[in-house]
Amino acid sequence: MTSKIKDSFLKLKAYCEDQDFKGWDPYDGLNSKVFQALPLKHWDLARLAWIQGFKRSPINLRKVLLVPKEHNPKGVALFLLGYCRLYQLAEQGNEDFGTKAELLQKIKEITNLLLSLRSKGYAGSAWGYNFDWQARRLFLFPKFTPTVVATCFCVEALIESYNITKDNAVLNEILSAADFVLNDLSRTPHGNGIIFSYSVKDGNNTVINASLLGAKILSYSYKYTKNEAHAALAKKAIIAACELQEEDGSWIYGLLPIQSWKDSFHTGFNLDAIQTYQDNTNDSSFQDCIEKGTNYYIDHFFEANGMPKYYHNKTYPIDIHCPAQVIVTLSKLNKFQENKELLSKVLDWTIDHMQDKKGYFYYQLKKGISSKISYMRWSNAFMFNAMAHFLLENKSQSYGS
Repeated sequence: MTSKIKDSFLKLKAYCEDQDFKGWDPYDGLNSKVFQALPLKHWDLARLAWIQGFKRSPINLRKVLLVPKEHNPKGVALFLLGYCRLYQLAEQGNEDFGTKAELLQKIKEITNLLLSLRSKGYAGSAWGYNFDWQARRLFLFPKFTPTVVATCFCVEALIESYNITKDNAVLNEILSAADFVLNDLSRTPHGNGIIFSYSVKDGNNTVINASLLGAKILSYSYKYTKNEAHAALAKKAIIAACELQEEDGSWIYGLLPIQSWKDSFHTGFNLDAIQTYQDNTNDSSFQDCIEKGTNYYIDHFFEANGMPKYYHNKTYPIDIHCPAQVIVTLSKLNKFQENKELLSKVLDWTIDHMQDKKGYFYYQLKKGISSKISYMRWSNAFMFNAMAHFLLENKSQSYGS
């Protein structure tokens, strides 16, 4: 099993490095040069249909319709997180995935790339996606419109980079992201707390995991600045999310009527964010919320053989985010070792069923025709980060050369 995981990861690593971490995305249809030359680009329903057609098609139309491979900021952040884990592995004497010097150089290169992808014109450092995005409620995000989700992943990756390089210029850029949360995101009062908006654009203002990622950013700011106002506002977002948690430990995605589903990887995001807040602030008052949520997460989203489920009440589509996020989340919760057997089965199943012989991972498996397209952010970056976490958590001599 250990040899299998190592070989799988090396194939993935070689593939992603060969592509220079550039690739396609499930939602990048509007980057099509063909579509941009058509008057349809001005019609919201046409934009939505075009994106969904690309996303749902098991056939990759991107080459034919001239969608370029590009860097996605969130994807780049996930690769940076993964390389930081590999650096930690090398520090412990395992250089199967690169020497300390090689990995340090790669961390510096990706850090500079990520900083270059910042969205301009906001109160602090912020990141978005490299494509226009038409949401189902028919509001348009122009490319690089910052979201709290993309920004949080970038902040966390740069924090890990800073912890290795001790580059204060990087730290200053990271900490300014708190100003983005405070000044550019809207807040919706809920119960005894607040919910941060998903983006700077109104219309998606009550998504639970997005709000928690805003709290996560503020908690990082508190860790390094001891700004009590940042910790207090982060706590209000945590309070709202925990009040929205159902008695069985589950969360719906958001408060709009069309957002009432419960899924695997957003549950993982929620738990990760609450745990990070507690770690950064030494406020453990939400531990019961974490325990209930973790039990629900493990019990409802994974089969005994390791097959991941997308929703709490049905399996398909099997999305690559689901096996990737559970490894990262349980590592963050310090629950990896007690769930190692399950996580090993999940990773084993995923390698067997969702990795191509070229090294990349598939997007989704469905009951009918599956989408086996290689998406750099959605599939490969998530699995790269997850597998790096898995390798570091195991860190046994069996992974050595």
